[in-house]
Amino acid sequence: MVGVGIGPFNLSLAALADGAPGLRTLFLDAKPAFSWHPGLLMEGTVLQVPFLADLVTMADPTSPWSYLNYLREHDRMFPFFFSERFHIPRREYDHYCRWVAEHLPSCRFDARVTEVEWDERDEVFAVTHHSADGTVSRVRARQLVLGVGTEPVVPEPLRPLLTPAHAGRVLHSADYRTHRARLAGLDDVTVLGAGQSGAEVALDLLRHQDGSGAGGPYVRWLARTPAFAPMEYSKIGLEHFTPDYIRYFRALPEERRERLVREQWQLYKGVSEETLGEIHDELYERTIGGTEPRAALHPGVAVVAVVAAEPEDDGNGGDGGYVLTCRHTQQDALFEVRTSAIVAATGYAAARPAFLDAMAKLVDWDEQGRYRIDGDYRVALDASVSGALYVQNAELHTHGVGAPDLTLGAWRAATILNAVAGRTVLRVPERAAWTTFGVPGAAEVPGAAEVAGAAEVAGAAEAGQGSAQSAGAEAAVVRP
Repeated sequence: MVGVGIGPFNLSLAALADGAPGLRTLFLDAKPAFSWHPGLLMEGTVLQVPFLADLVTMADPTSPWSYLNYLREHDRMFPFFFSERFHIPRREYDHYCRWVAEHLPSCRFDARVTEVEWDERDEVFAVTHHSADGTVSRVRARQLVLGVGTEPVVPEPLRPLLTPAHAGRVLHSADYRTHRARLAGLDDVTVLGAGQSGAEVALDLLRHQDGSGAGGPYVRWLARTPAFAPMEYSKIGLEHFTPDYIRYFRALPEERRERLVREQWQLYKGVSEETLGEIHDELYERTIGGTEPRAALHPGVAVVAVVAAEPEDDGNGGDGGYVLTCRHTQQDALFEVRTSAIVAATGYAAARPAFLDAMAKLVDWDEQGRYRIDGDYRVALDASVSGALYVQNAELHTHGVGAPDLTLGAWRAATILNAVAGRTVLRVPERAAWTTFGVPGAAEVPGAAEVAGAAEVAGAAEAGQGSAQSAGAEAAVVRP
């Protein structure tokens, strides 16, 4: 098995596959070393999932690559115990993953994959990769797993400004830490996006203001969502991040899946209550003594146009910043905002890697150019391909909101590992949720089969009233 990309998900697969009998693995990544969202590794930020959602524990808690064993190896077990943390610092999660990647012999960095082909004669995938010194290598494998991650999404009105001339003043939040010092010194910064990244950037900029309220940038936070809402974090609500919900979601019609993903934004795009509370506390501090906070929060706002403004004649030779034309979605009213810089915390999306171009015709893409993916995360390929191609974190449209979530990372990796090996290398649970997401089955509702049968007969007996399909739908509404 060859894995392309070494982010947390393929690193999870590499860790779980380590030592599996009868399996040879290699994982390739273009970066010189492991790094995870370096632009957002600010002090004080934490993972939104508990530490048990590490690379391996949810599939194999006995693995030497667990977070707890990482603490033991770094003599941090007692400090961690006394800190009573369930959600760990994001910087430490990055360091933990780097520790695993550096110790796994299957992980190879400085290996930029440039082409993947299907070799019909030998029935293998041929993977070509380059190193920084110009060395070109090729490896061959029967199984290929893509874990290339997602790419930053920037709203259409901002894209023409993503040029060197506007570098550091118009950027995605993925690059925030790189330009953090410069942004903190500007007069006015606008943050777009109501998710966790947008909240963390807004909070960090607020903390760069001094106590008098005069120093630091004016912070404006805009979002299309109707509110700056907390992430759904109830115990029952979190059961959407289980194999049970994935099975339910996969069985729905495509149109219904698309609508559900949009409606469930609070499950994976909301903000932690702690971060929202910290923003509120910062704003409260700014009002002591009757002063007004140098900040504004605007939900329900869509940015429809952005232009670079003409320099103002302020005698300081500064540029004019940017003018955003915005529309309030509920009032359907336009207004303008002038700002010195824009940080787009507007999320990420899966993209088709260029190295797949050579075998693109062998992939069964859906109508929107996305992978068709089965329950084992296997991509549908032409019948002439006897090997298997798997993907990680490219299945939001087929598997639901758990696709980018670290909670399901180890379970998904174990599922792929079992499929690759053709046997159960790691046992995965059949049932993980108390919630029944679909219609209760006969085994769950006493007498359901008899009630359903009677209802279907009664429905069919009504002359001209409905059809067998509608009778079946009525039969699905049962009571114990």
